[in-house]
Order: sequence, then C-alpha cells, then structure tokens
Amino acid sequence: MTEPDGVTPDEPVDEIAAEPITQAGEHDDTGQPEKADEPVEGPRRRERRERAERREAQARAMAIEQARREAKRAARGRGPAGPKPVARGTVRGLKLFLLSLLLVVAMVGVGLILYFTPLMSARGIIVNGLGAVTRDQVLDAAHVKLGTPLLQINTDGIADRVAAIRRVASAHVQRDYPSALMITVVERVPVVVKDLPDGPHLFDRDGVDFATAPPPPALPYIDVDNPGPADPATKAVLAVLTALRPEVVAQVSRIAAPSVASITLTLTDGRTVIWGTNDRTEEKAQKLAALLTRPGRTYDVSSPDLPTIR
Repeated sequence: MTEPDGVTPDEPVDEIAAEPITQAGEHDDTGQPEKADEPVEGPRRRERRERAERREAQARAMAIEQARREAKRAARGRGPAGPKPVARGTVRGLKLFLLSLLLVVAMVGVGLILYFTPLMSARGIIVNGLGAVTRDQVLDAAHVKLGTPLLQINTDGIADRVAAIRRVASAHVQRDYPSALMITVVERVPVVVKDLPDGPHLFDRDGVDFATAPPPPALPYIDVDNPGPADPATKAVLAVLTALRPEVVAQVSRIAAPSVASITLTLTDGRTVIWGTNDRTEEKAQKLAALLTRPGRTYDVSSPDLPTIR
C-alpha cells in the first residue's frame, strides 16, 4: 500500500528540523529581542566616526599626561628636598662681600697702627705765608708736640689757635705725610690807619684793628669816631676805598665820615672830593676817576648823575 505523498512505510521518515524564523519584534530562545539588520556604514559616516575616535584618543592621551605630571609634582612635594644648586650670582655676591670685608678689616688695621704708633708722627712743622708774623709766634700758638702721631693731631684746633694771633686773618693746617705738619697763614693787610693816644692803629678791609705800628707809606688815614668792624661809618669808608680804582686810592691821604651820609676824601695834593653817602658807590668811583683828570680843587660826586668841579 502506497502512503500518500510518495513515502513508503518501509522507509523511516526523517524529522526535518527547521529553525523558527524570527520576525522583527519577536524574541529568540534567550528571551532577548533580536537586532534587525544594521544599515551599511557610508564613507562620510565612517570619516566622522574616525575623527571622533581620534579626538577621544587625543583627549585620553592629554589626560594621561596631565595625570602623570600631577603625580610627579605630588611625588616631589612628598619626597625629601634635595640641596638646591647655588646660583652663580649668589656666589659672585658672596665673593664680593668677603673681599669688601677683608678690605675694611685691612683699612681699620692700618688706621689703628697709624693712630697708636709713631710710624707716621709729626717730626717737623712747615709754616707758609709768613710776613710780619714770625715762625716762633705761629709755633707757640700751634702748641704741637713733636712725635705725636699725625692722626691724633687736631688740625682744626691748631688753625683756630693760630688764627687768634692779632695779625693773622686765617690759618689752614694739614697733615703732610709721612712725618710733617703744614701750617699756612694769611696775614691781615692794612687798608687805613687811625691815630690814637697810644700810637697809630692799623685796620684791615674788615675794619679789624690788628696792629699798633707805624703805617706803610701812602696809607690813608681814617677819621671816624669809633672805628671797628661793627661801626657803620667805618664800614661806609671801607666800602668807598674798596670801590675806588688803585690809581685813585694811591692819591687819597685822608677819608672822613662824621656820618654815613657825609663822606669826604682829601687827596695828597690838597684837593677835596665830596662823596656824600655810600649809595651808588661803583658809579661814583667811575665818575671820580674821569673827573680827576681835569683841573679843579673840589670834586663833587655826591650826585653821580650831575658831578661837578669847582
């Protein structure tokens, strides 16, 4: 007997195992939904994906490098601090400081030696500028003990003592190394003379009465009541003599000032100059030098704008 569909009973019927066909949205044997077929990736999408992957890789590399640096800094902070190398400028500054210190110490040492030992002491005294003042007067006033170290000598004190000599206007003292002291004096120069009961007194340009002695030739006499450096009449007379030209001063034999407003000059040949006040002294001196070249007995320059000759 023939079985339907051409299958004979003698032949076993093989079981055809057919895998179930899973439709979209259906589940497989594991119970998970199966993915639909993924779309094919095009060139542009692949290029964008690769760029994104490169950026991600670069960002990861930078993050790793930053983490490495942070770890290294942290390790340095925790680790034992090693000795830092000394800067070249610091070494140079230290050498300069030590050299300066040595020089200062050496100078102090030399100074102490010179100050406390007779290595450089005053073995001689040189005096310059002497005229009417004698060397013995200067040495007596200076009062310097020979053999004293030069650095121990008070030069200002010596200058003050020498300047106290009546005829000395000023004195300068300096150390002349290695073994001498130099004293330079400036003597007072007489400008006018005044007869007083004890004899003629010489006055310098400051009105200082510095000597009682015979006056030099052609020195003019001064007629004021109280001659001295603080007397207004004396100051006025000396201002006039200082303003006059040398050739005119040489002709003046006497200058009188009963007051500062009535100054008169008497020349060696008897002529008279009416000066008046000591205002506009320079102008009057110029006008008088020109007037004296003309004949006359009285020359009035009290008003330099209208000088007269009589």
